[in-house]
Amino acid sequence: MRDEGRDVLITGVGLVSSLGRDTGEHVAHLRNGGGYMVDEQRFAPYCVHPLAPLDFAQQIPKKSDLKQMEAWQRIGVYAAGLALSDAGLAGDAGLLQRTHLVVAAGSGERDIGVDCDVLDKLSQIDDSTALAKQVLPSALRPTLFLAQLSNMLAGNISIVHGVTASSRTFMGEEVAGLAAIENAFRRIAAGQIDIAIVGGALNAEREDLLLGYELGHNLWRGSYASVWDRAEGGGGFIPGGVGAFIVLESRAHAEARSAEPYARVVDVATGHCDRTDGATQRVLQELYVRMHEKPTGPLTVLSGASGAAPVTGEEIAFINTLPSHGAEPIVRGFGSTFGHSVEAQFPTGLALAALACRHKLTPKEMGNAEIERPFSSSTAHALVTCVGHWRGEGMALVGAA
Repeated sequence: MRDEGRDVLITGVGLVSSLGRDTGEHVAHLRNGGGYMVDEQRFAPYCVHPLAPLDFAQQIPKKSDLKQMEAWQRIGVYAAGLALSDAGLAGDAGLLQRTHLVVAAGSGERDIGVDCDVLDKLSQIDDSTALAKQVLPSALRPTLFLAQLSNMLAGNISIVHGVTASSRTFMGEEVAGLAAIENAFRRIAAGQIDIAIVGGALNAEREDLLLGYELGHNLWRGSYASVWDRAEGGGGFIPGGVGAFIVLESRAHAEARSAEPYARVVDVATGHCDRTDGATQRVLQELYVRMHEKPTGPLTVLSGASGAAPVTGEEIAFINTLPSHGAEPIVRGFGSTFGHSVEAQFPTGLALAALACRHKLTPKEMGNAEIERPFSSSTAHALVTCVGHWRGEGMALVGAA
């Protein structure tokens, strides 16, 4: 028998994106639809889902803290603060000292101005040592090198919000988000810890990020299209600015402090394959078979599909096998409206599933009508998928608390 006291609940959600600055705005989007926010001009020929305007001082009150953070860190610290407040942890030193931190992070942001200055001067002088002495001391902040480290997001969350139990940071694009969620979930389910905050962030409005992904031919070029409608153009993802954090907690711990849960995380399963023909579909099928429960009837599938080809097609092929397990998938590709947030993609899906469960709703259609059919009722479970644009596969089954 499974110990219900070790059920893993979502008790706090912090989510910011192009579509909203708090859970209320995101619930309205899930319930009513309302399209997407995309900038097709600023980084043409690439689209970006720009982050909604935020007053970072609401969650990061010290100007000195704000000044030393890069944008992706500010986004993450802001979203983490929302999740802690939502869970009733903010300001409670006793609880925060017992709250563990798990972060999915990238490797930091380049200073484009400094990079361009260095390249410009390299064309004028052929002495890299002299160049370093001439440019770097005047161009780099004392904290800049440290700010490039991936664990600076976790460090800033600890400093600003007082989360002082263990801290773990995972790197590796979408795989980082999968590993972070699974790590926190498994530790709570096993009784190793009682409560954790887990998530990630992406600043999509970055020339260095777009350059890096385009070098790998990963970006969608041209006008906006939903994740399901990009195969004919060769596939690709549209980055989206997102900060997504959730508080995971054992049922016993949540009940002891009278916390109101959003949902229960039934199970999390992750994998990794070589992306040969059909491999992704097979891995996803294997991961689903491993789920602790198998829902029957209508099942909301919150797909984190990126739009990259051919892997997005393989995910749809997997979803089409769900009826053989007794499930009738109601598909919603949240990447069509939120954009693809890489490390934060899986945490975003869990946050949306939590909101859908608490408010007993199935999100409105977000893309291709042939794939995303209307459904006006709610479902008992949500299956959150995340298939990396290059590597990594995973899913989580979420149900009522």
